[in-house]
Amino acid sequence: MLRVFLFLIGFGLSVIGFVYIISYLNLLTIGYNFGEYVQFIIRQVECLFAFIGIGLILIAIYLPGEK
Repeated sequence: MLRVFLFLIGFGLSVIGFVYIISYLNLLTIGYNFGEYVQFIIRQVECLFAFIGIGLILIAIYLPGEK
């Protein structure tokens, strides 16, 4: 049950994070270069949810199950 909970929380966080990352792609159209875009993404907490979510999904997948 813990694995399912971690997977669902991780999936939700990664969806939220990637939605923000995709929406911030509009910064490239107003003159930011790719390096500045990446630095901006790293500093935003809501974009870090994507990487935290991926980490939780990986933990849920590779967590040893009960026998």
